[in-house]
Amino acid sequence: MIDLYTSTTPNGWKISITLEELGMDYTVHNIRLDQGDQRTEEYLKINPNGRIPTIVDRDNDDFAVFESGAIMIYLADKGGALLPKEGNERSLVIQWLMFQMAGIGPMMGQANVFYRYAPEKIPYAIGRYQREVLRLFAVLDKRLADEEFLAGDYSIADIANWTWVRGYEWSGVTLDGLDNLQRWHDVIKVRPAVERGMQVPPREESKDRTKETIEGARKFLV
Repeated sequence: MIDLYTSTTPNGWKISITLEELGMDYTVHNIRLDQGDQRTEEYLKINPNGRIPTIVDRDNDDFAVFESGAIMIYLADKGGALLPKEGNERSLVIQWLMFQMAGIGPMMGQANVFYRYAPEKIPYAIGRYQREVLRLFAVLDKRLADEEFLAGDYSIADIANWTWVRGYEWSGVTLDGLDNLQRWHDVIKVRPAVERGMQVPPREESKDRTKETIEGARKFLV
C-alpha cells in the first residue's frame, strides 16, 4: 500500500496518474498548500523540502520518497511498467522525464508566477518565460513528429510532461502550430487512468476557481 501526500498541481497529478496507470492501491492525503500543511513538522519528516508530492511505501518498511521524478521512477520499477528495466530504452525515458523536471516544469512554473500570481505585472519577465515555454514545446513537437510517445512506448516521461503541458493556457501560451504536440496531448487526455488520476485529490466545487487558485498560490509562493 502506498500513502500519497499530494495536492491539485501538475507535480501531484504526475503521481496519482502513475499510480492509476500501474493499478496500485494507494491512500490519498490532501496537503493543503494554502494552509501550510507542507511546512508542518510531521510532514517535513518525510519530505525535508516541504513540497508535494511525497509517497510512503508501507510495504517497504515505510520507505519515503520525495521529488516527483524520483517517485515516478520508484513506482514504475516497483510496478514493472511505464519504464524499461535496462538499456537505451530506459535511458530514453529518463532523459525525457528529466527534460520535464529541468525544463518544462520550472519554465512553466515561472511563467505561471509572473503571468498569473505576481501582484505586479512585469512584461519582460512574462515574455521571457512564455518564450522559453514555447521553445520547449517546440522541442516536444519535433520529437513527436517521429514518435507516437516521447520515448517510443507510453511511459512516465509522457505522464510527467503531459501534466504540465495541459496547463498551457494558465501560462498564457497556446499550442497553435504545434500539431504533433496537440495530437499527443489529446491522446493522453482520454486515457481512463489519466482521467482518474486527475481527480486526485478531489477538487471542491467553486464559483470562482481562478480567483481562489491565484489567492491560494500567493499565500505559499511568498
